[in-house]
Amino acid sequence: MQKLDQSSALYTRRDFGQLVLAGLPLSLLLADINSKFKGVQIGAITYSFRTTPNPDDIIKAFVSIGLGEMELMSNHCETLAGAPSVGRGGGRGAQLTPEQIEQRAAAQKQLADFRTSATEATFKPVRKKINDAGIDVRVLCYNMNVNTTKDDEIEYAFTMAKGLGVKAISTSTQISMAKRLAPFAEKHKLMVGFHGHDSTDRPDEVSTEQTFLAVMEAGKYLGANLDVGHYTSANADPIDFIKKHHARITNLHLKDKKRDHGPYTPWGQGDAPLKDVLLLMSQQKYDIPANIEFEYQGDPMVEVPKCLAYCREVLK
Repeated sequence: MQKLDQSSALYTRRDFGQLVLAGLPLSLLLADINSKFKGVQIGAITYSFRTTPNPDDIIKAFVSIGLGEMELMSNHCETLAGAPSVGRGGGRGAQLTPEQIEQRAAAQKQLADFRTSATEATFKPVRKKINDAGIDVRVLCYNMNVNTTKDDEIEYAFTMAKGLGVKAISTSTQISMAKRLAPFAEKHKLMVGFHGHDSTDRPDEVSTEQTFLAVMEAGKYLGANLDVGHYTSANADPIDFIKKHHARITNLHLKDKKRDHGPYTPWGQGDAPLKDVLLLMSQQKYDIPANIEFEYQGDPMVEVPKCLAYCREVLK
C-alpha cells in the first residue's frame, strides 16, 4: 500500500485521522507527523489521554490530532512492552474478596518479575511502534519519589529510558531525591527534568526558582521540566526562568492556570503567558520540546486539538 504523505492532497488530516481510528494498522501510515512550528516542537504527554485505557489508542489519538512528539508515561510504556496488568478488582472503595486479594498478589508478582527481567531490548519495540506511527519519543516520564526505596527501581527507569532512546527523563518528585538521582543520571549521561508544581507551602516540593536551583546544584545531569501553568500559579515568571535556565530545561509542560494557586483553565483564560513562551522559544531557537498537558475539564480528543491549534496560530 502507498504510504500516506501528509502534505499530499490525496488525504486531508481529517481523512488520515479517520483511517487511523477506523483501525488501519499504524505500520501502513509511515509518514512523519510535523507539529514543529517556527522551530518550536509541540507535542504532548500521554497523561493528557489518561481517560483512554489502551495506550495503542493513545498513539492513534496522537496521529489523528497531528502530534509529532511524545512524552511517554512509564505505565503506558510498560503496557506497550507487554507488562502484566495489575487491576484494582472489586471496584474503587470495594472490599476485596480473598480470591481477588490472591489474584492481585499474583499479578503484582508477575509485574515485579517483568521489571526484574527487563532490559533495554524490552522497550526498543515500543519506540519502533511509536516511530512507525510518525511520532518521535523525546522524553520518558517516570516518577521516582521518596517512596522509591530501592536503587533497582531507579536503575529500571534508566533501563526503560535507554531502551526508548529518549533524550531525557521527566519526573514528579521531591528536592530531597536530587542527590539520590544524580549518580544514576551521571552514570547514564541522561538528563532528568524535575517537574515543578505550585506547592510553595511544602518545602520539599519543587515549585520556585530556588527549589529548581537546589535540584540543579546536586548534579550536572539534573534539570527542570518546567510546567508553565504551575510556575505561573506559584506567582513566578516562566519567561524569566526560561531565559536564565534554558540550557537545563528538558521539556516544558504547557497548560493555563490562574495565579495565586488558582484553578486550571482552558488556554487563554488563565494567567500563564503561553503566547509569550512560544514566541520566546521560536525567537531564541531553544531546542526544548513544548508538551501539551491537558488537565482542565473536557474531552481530550476535543480539547487537545484546540491546544495544538493555539500553538499553531501563535507561531504561524
